[in-house]
Amino acid sequence: MIKIYFKLFRIPQWIKNLFVFVPLLFSQNLFDGRTLLTSIEAFILFCFTSSIIYVINDIVDIKADQAHPIKKLRPLPSGKISKKSALTSVIILLVITIFLVSFFNLRFISCITLFFFLNVLYTFFFKHIVLLDVFSIAAGFMLRIIGGALIISVEISSWLILTTMFISLFLGVMKRYSELTITLEDKTGITRKVLSDYSLDFTKQLSTIAAAGVIICYALYSVSQRTVRVFGTENLIYTTPFVVFGIFRYMYLVFMNNEGENTTQMMLTDLPMILTVLLYILTTVTIVYNLI
Repeated sequence: MIKIYFKLFRIPQWIKNLFVFVPLLFSQNLFDGRTLLTSIEAFILFCFTSSIIYVINDIVDIKADQAHPIKKLRPLPSGKISKKSALTSVIILLVITIFLVSFFNLRFISCITLFFFLNVLYTFFFKHIVLLDVFSIAAGFMLRIIGGALIISVEISSWLILTTMFISLFLGVMKRYSELTITLEDKTGITRKVLSDYSLDFTKQLSTIAAAGVIICYALYSVSQRTVRVFGTENLIYTTPFVVFGIFRYMYLVFMNNEGENTTQMMLTDLPMILTVLLYILTTVTIVYNLI
């Protein structure tokens, strides 16, 4: 049962909430124990909230998921767990999250509340509307970063927020492309209504635009006056190649290997991607914290 609930709560998807730590890293507070602990608490709260949304989404989409070649293996559509048990777990998680979040400042509470209701609206409405579905996903990632900044009371660069918006749009569009590809290859028919409003060519064009947005915004962030003033160096520009390679590698895996259905699994299993992320983090920490 533990394994089943592990899948129900989609624990591996918690990796998306690591965006909460972005403000901690770039505010030069990574090695401050108290601030780090606060950010970890924010991460946990976003993870609990995400799991609540995932379970609600699976309850709502149970019939559609049963027709999907991959999603049919999830606990709810496969019948490994009942709707009643799933609802009970949602209520328990919701009570725990409300209790824990009440200890933090009002602005963070407002942010995570907005994150919750945005995802509820996505589950019931937005995911059925072309383009609004991927923009809702992007807004969720932006709220993670904003929440990470609010909980430790630091400012975050507008360029960094824009970079987050474009990278989440990129991931959302690439996932739509992968879903379309799987649907066409398996000839199972459209399992997500909004997919009928997309095409492979359209999603490729959108992903190219979003990828360009990520690279441009991050490059501008790395050389902006505010960045240079705060970090006392222009060397952050040298982290840009890792961002560019990461974007290109992701596009390669999706377009050439058809591996974009599960972003988390791809990030955790593709060795070049793992090395790129680790080298990016190591280089960024070294530059931002003037370790050499």
